[in-house]
Amino acid sequence: MGGREFRKQVRSEYGVPIRSLRLGLIGKADVVEFHRENTGNWRPFPVEYKRGKPKKEDWDRVQLCAQAMCLEEMLHIKIVQGALFYGKNRRREVVLFDERLRQGTENAAIRLHELVASGITSPAEYSKRCESCSLIHVCMPKTVSEKRSVLSYLESFGE
Repeated sequence: MGGREFRKQVRSEYGVPIRSLRLGLIGKADVVEFHRENTGNWRPFPVEYKRGKPKKEDWDRVQLCAQAMCLEEMLHIKIVQGALFYGKNRRREVVLFDERLRQGTENAAIRLHELVASGITSPAEYSKRCESCSLIHVCMPKTVSEKRSVLSYLESFGE
C-alpha cells in the first residue's frame, strides 16, 4: 500500500520497502518524509505510526531506528532523527538516533537472528500491554498462556 503526498518542502512516501543486509532486516516503513534542505537535497525522515500511546520502554524507538539504519544503508547517508506518531494522544515524538539507541537496535537484530536460529518460539505471556498490540490476533496470548494442550484446545470446539 504505497502512495505519496507533497506539501511545501516535504514529500511523504507511504509503505516504503526497506532492507539492511548488514543487520539482516527487511520490512516496510509506514512513512518516509523527505525534507528539502537548503542545498536542494532531500533528507529522509522516517515516521512510524502507532495506535496506542508512548511507552517507557524503547521498543518503538528501536523499531524506528532500525528503519533509519535500513534507509542509511540503502541510500548511503546518515539519518539523525525520525518520529513516532501515537494515535491515542495524536502527538508526534521526535526520536534522535544516538549511539545508545543504535547499539540497542543492533543488539535487538542480533538477538532476533539468535532466536530464529534456535528454532524455539518463546511462549506468549498475556499482560495489559497486549491489548494495544497490533499482533494480538496472531499471538493469542490469552489462549496460549492458559497452559492447555493443543489437543484439549481443539477438542473444546467439538462440544
